[in-house]
Amino acid sequence: MTAGQADPRTTRTRAKLGRALLDECAHRPLAEVSVAALVRRAGVGRATFYLHYADLEALAVDVCADIVREAVDALHAWRGTPDPEAPPPALFAFFDRLAPHAGLYRELLRPGGSGPLGHVLHQDLRARSHTERALAGAPEPDLVASAVAATFAGVLADWLHGLIEATPTEIAQRVWRLLINLHRTPLP
Repeated sequence: MTAGQADPRTTRTRAKLGRALLDECAHRPLAEVSVAALVRRAGVGRATFYLHYADLEALAVDVCADIVREAVDALHAWRGTPDPEAPPPALFAFFDRLAPHAGLYRELLRPGGSGPLGHVLHQDLRARSHTERALAGAPEPDLVASAVAATFAGVLADWLHGLIEATPTEIAQRVWRLLINLHRTPLP
C-alpha cells in the first residue's frame, strides 16, 4: 500500500461511523447523540470509534466536510464555459443532499461561515481554488481563493441558518452565479 492509499478497513470503518452519525442526527441533535448509540448503530466497538476520532464533533466535521469535498470535486471535474444560468448538476445535488441533515450542519457551521466545519471548509476550498487559479495562470490566486472560500462557506452557513431564504435549487443557482463572478472579476 502506498502512502496515498488508505487502509480499506479504515475506510470501511469510517464510512460505517459516518452513516451511523447521519442516521442518528436525522432523529436528534448531535449534542444528544451518544457514542454508545452511534457504535451500536455502526456495528463497531467503542474502542474502534476512539481509535479513529477524538469525539463525536470530530466525526461530524469529518463526515460533513467529506460531503462538501465531494461536491467541490464534482464541480472541478466539470469542464466548459460556465453559463451563469445553468449550474452543474453536482451543485444542485450537493444542496439537495444537505437538506435532510441541515440540523447537523447548523451545529458545526455558524452564521457567516465560522465554527469547526467552517474552518475546515475555508481551508479546503481556499487551497483548491488557489491551486486551480495558479495552474491556469489566473491573476491574484491568493485573493480570489480567499474570496471564493469565504463566499461559499458564508453563504452555505447563512442559508442553513435561515438568513437566506431559498430552496436548494434556488441557492445552488445563486451560489453558482456568485462563484462565476468571483472568478471573472478583473483584477489589476
